Amino acid sequence: MPWNPEVYNQFKNIRFKPFYDLAELITNEKEMKAVDLGCGTGEQTAILTEKFPNAQFTGIDSSPEMLEKSKALENERLHFKLATTEEMLNADENWDLIFSNAALQWSDNHYDLFPKLISKLKSGGQLAIQMPYQPGNTLNKILSELAGDEPFRSQLKGWNRPSAVLTIDEYAQILFDNGIEDLNLFQKVYPIIADDHESLFNFISGSALIPYLERLDEEQQKSFTAEFKKRIEKNFPKLPAIYAFKRILMYGRKK
Repeated sequence: MPWNPEVYNQFKNIRFKPFYDLAELITNEKEMKAVDLGCGTGEQTAILTEKFPNAQFTGIDSSPEMLEKSKALENERLHFKLATTEEMLNADENWDLIFSNAALQWSDNHYDLFPKLISKLKSGGQLAIQMPYQPGNTLNKILSELAGDEPFRSQLKGWNRPSAVLTIDEYAQILFDNGIEDLNLFQKVYPIIADDHESLFNFISGSALIPYLERLDEEQQKSFTAEFKKRIEKNFPKLPAIYAFKRILMYGRKK
């Protein structure tokens, strides 16, 4: 099931707030060779290119549907490439800035991933990453619990997607052990105020729900979606509802 830029961007304002917070942590250098991992439609990468006028940016994403929107944004300092994070790590390239906003939660085994990312930084290079803290977010927990209940557990053939996102303490240790200095690492709540339960469902339907639905047939998808919505209503009985959506932001420099 492909990513849908229109559904994802229904919550554009909410998704942009942590992006701007993360971008503010970066120091503008005279020259920067920069990569944006999981750039999506490229709109945020274009904003970074304007914010850092001496930087050359490459936006990388694995979704052709999302990257289709990026073509009109390309210029002499901004290019886009269809690739996975893992393919980027295997390439013979190093960077002055590795940036990633709300993408690396889709990559597995962060104990291995983050040292590899840091190894791709030049000396003095900057690392700036933001991810939803899925283990502490209510909708993600509801989704995981639902997939573990019958009949969905059997329909999904036992598949579930436990979050790869670690704790702040674990990231602090990984970054420190791999030579990151000037570390700025924190968790922040970006509240979502929903007038109805459908808004909460729509927020997660454009991202974390996708890999579950793509493993189900049409009738199973309808049943799974209907039960998910019931559980959302149960967990958010009061309207308007506040969803305390937690994100981890991290920044640092390589020695």
